[in-house]
Amino acid sequence: MDLSFPIINMEKLNGEERSSTMEIIHDACQNWGFFELINHGISHELMDKVETLTKQHYKKCMEERFNELVAKKTLEGVENEIIDMDWESTFFLHHLPQSNMSELPDLEDDYKTSMKEFVVELEKLAEQLLDLLCENLGLEKGYLKKAFCGSKGPTFGTKVGNYPPCPRPELVKGLRAHTDAGGIILLFQDDQVSGLQLLKDDQWIDVPPMKHSIVINLGDQLEVITNGKYKSIMHRVLTQTEGTRMSIASFYNPGSDAVIYPAPELLEKEEVDESQIYPKFVFADYMEHYMGVKFQAKEPRFEAMKAMESVPVSATVPIAFA
Repeated sequence: MDLSFPIINMEKLNGEERSSTMEIIHDACQNWGFFELINHGISHELMDKVETLTKQHYKKCMEERFNELVAKKTLEGVENEIIDMDWESTFFLHHLPQSNMSELPDLEDDYKTSMKEFVVELEKLAEQLLDLLCENLGLEKGYLKKAFCGSKGPTFGTKVGNYPPCPRPELVKGLRAHTDAGGIILLFQDDQVSGLQLLKDDQWIDVPPMKHSIVINLGDQLEVITNGKYKSIMHRVLTQTEGTRMSIASFYNPGSDAVIYPAPELLEKEEVDESQIYPKFVFADYMEHYMGVKFQAKEPRFEAMKAMESVPVSATVPIAFA
């Protein structure tokens, strides 16, 4: 079994190695649900600035609170693994359809400016990747972006996470195992402190920390739209005894009222048996169900959606990032 984590050099998409690079992406989407991008076009200087400011913000505004509320109390007298919480300190930024950045008073202006600039680049990269997936799947350019568009376009947001050191890593996960509910996820992770793992062929495999890389993983919605050709994959974050791991995960998701269903063109190509066709649903309905069962297997979620008759919901339903 080949366990070499797929790393994609995006510069190769512009030359003679384009077709072999597209094959690596296709294989990664089918067999890993994850891959790592280098030479992705986002300025290293900008990434360094975002990392520095994120770590400064955690130290200044979040570390003490985490130590007081979580670190000092959670593990007292505990001998068995804690299964109902995560060892993480997080906050959420909303970008599309509407930004909440101005509403977060403890974010300094320099941080907001850098993060906005970074997010614009991530959004472009997400849409570029969706078109590469369309090309590999034989779908028309723009199909996936359009599938994600509700009445107000896609939803895009960022979970800024820090995973502080833990004295008893065997007792608690940084983040429990789950698949992501949404579309395509772009992660800028710490290159010094590891911890992210994915489940492949019943084995947990480390996602290698690399300087200036962006880790990509596929959410449940891409599995539905591709009718299982591409997969969302279980992943988790382990705690470490030393070092705080930074994680900036940006979720390019469908709009809340987007109707999600397998691409008819793919069903025709594959001649899929009706019992093997994934469900059709409104994304907000899926999210509502997901929030209660996030850390469980994904298959019952799909079955639950099959059993529900989707009724269009208001576009104002808030969407969490997961």
